[in-house]
Amino acid sequence: MIASLTSFSNRVFAVLGRMSMYRVVFLALVGLSVVALLVSMLGLVAPTPVELIVTLAVLAVACVVTDAIAHRVVRLPLRLESALITSFILVFVLRPTLEPAALGGIAIAGVVASASKYLLAWRGRHIFNPAAVGATVLTLLSVAVPALGASSWWVGTPVLAAPVILFGLAVLWRTEKVRVIALFLVVAVGVGVVRTSVQYQQAGIAVEGADLVWPVLWSSPFLFLGAFMLSEPLTLPPRRWQQLIVAALVGVLAGWPIDVGAVGLGQERALLIGNLLAFAFTFRTAMRLTLTRRRHLTPTVQELTFRTKRPLRFAPGQFLELDVPHRRPDARGTRREFSIVSAPADAPDVRVAFRDAVGAGAPQSSYKKALADVTEGSSLAVTGVWGDFLLPTSTSSPVLMVAAGIGVTPFVSQLRQARLTEQDRDVVLVYIASEASELVYREEIEASGVPVVVFTRDEPAGLAPHWRWARGVRLDADGLIRVVPDIAMRHAYISGPPRLIADLAPALERARSITTDAFSGY
Repeated sequence: MIASLTSFSNRVFAVLGRMSMYRVVFLALVGLSVVALLVSMLGLVAPTPVELIVTLAVLAVACVVTDAIAHRVVRLPLRLESALITSFILVFVLRPTLEPAALGGIAIAGVVASASKYLLAWRGRHIFNPAAVGATVLTLLSVAVPALGASSWWVGTPVLAAPVILFGLAVLWRTEKVRVIALFLVVAVGVGVVRTSVQYQQAGIAVEGADLVWPVLWSSPFLFLGAFMLSEPLTLPPRRWQQLIVAALVGVLAGWPIDVGAVGLGQERALLIGNLLAFAFTFRTAMRLTLTRRRHLTPTVQELTFRTKRPLRFAPGQFLELDVPHRRPDARGTRREFSIVSAPADAPDVRVAFRDAVGAGAPQSSYKKALADVTEGSSLAVTGVWGDFLLPTSTSSPVLMVAAGIGVTPFVSQLRQARLTEQDRDVVLVYIASEASELVYREEIEASGVPVVVFTRDEPAGLAPHWRWARGVRLDADGLIRVVPDIAMRHAYISGPPRLIADLAPALERARSITTDAFSGY
């Protein structure tokens, strides 16, 4: 069962990974908006079709124009998708209308939301969810000017629950936040049920708590809040345990809204407080890096070395997100995730490596073209450091590392850190590459002294005594068990394409634990 779920999950990720996270969110919101328009035509939701269309148009203009002005000021290319995503989220949070004053309020919310991306940011990283900021400001203004309207979260209706779950799952699968948002939903619904039960008791009405679960789930905005707003990577902390803490906090605050003075900020308040806690976890990981060296490791792999003004805080096995702004970005966007090759002990130098599509004869993305134009001395922004692809805390726990091609990079960082800090670990590395010439970081890995099993088409020359060639580039579950017969006693870590992880799932489920690091290319 575990193997089947792992296989299915990674095959889905392989499909979604062909697009940037922002493109997946954008398409999901477009799909949800189409469904909302259809049910509106049937009279199943409060807003009318005309109200939805007009409100969305006002939001789109407000957000796009604000982003265009901001980008002109900071001299960066316009991120049209980001502006439209904010517009689509707000149309489900605010109250669609045709009233001129209320449309003015909606425009204000759009302007504030887009402006917050630049005014409420730290080193290229959002502090707060932009849509939540816009909705909060509008709600506060409505205290003085009621005609401006306020947030309504009309998306919380049973009619839209199934579409929100369907499109939301696509977003959560792409961002790998299914477990985090699942915890948020459990906490939010649980607290919401308790709150509603207390209200019934205070009114003298007897009701069973179990009878409240489904109404609270389907008629609340929890599903939308979790899938499309709380899941935003730029407002979440780097480690999963930190993300779970934030999710639980937002769940409690969303499940039991508390009025603040003359106005109740509801879901926005809950999310903004969670954003603030997330920022406390992460404010030191966003910084700028200066490129100091570029070199080719193999015919298809490049390494970039950066220098930081202050040490970048990370654990071996984590990845950073590098922003390379450029004109006319393709579906993958302007940000990419790179496993960190260097060890924390190498500070202030930071190294990353990537497969060069030009050298491999494959189509080149707009991001890679822009990255190829980055010259030594140029500065790029790291929006944050993320990941839980970390070795066991106990150095006595046996480990199996399985790497495919460039997927070896997090293991290089871990093995290098272990060598520099004189850790003694029982590690076996299974290394898969198309050809012997594509085995990157051989010297680094050989210096670690760990036994390595190599899968390549041709036999590598000059293998170290603790390396052996297993013949062939194809590795399946049975083959993995043959070359690592003691897999049952090891903690398995696998870094590579989702399809490889799916193929090896039957063997990996025999290990003491499985930790995966799937990537879908650049």
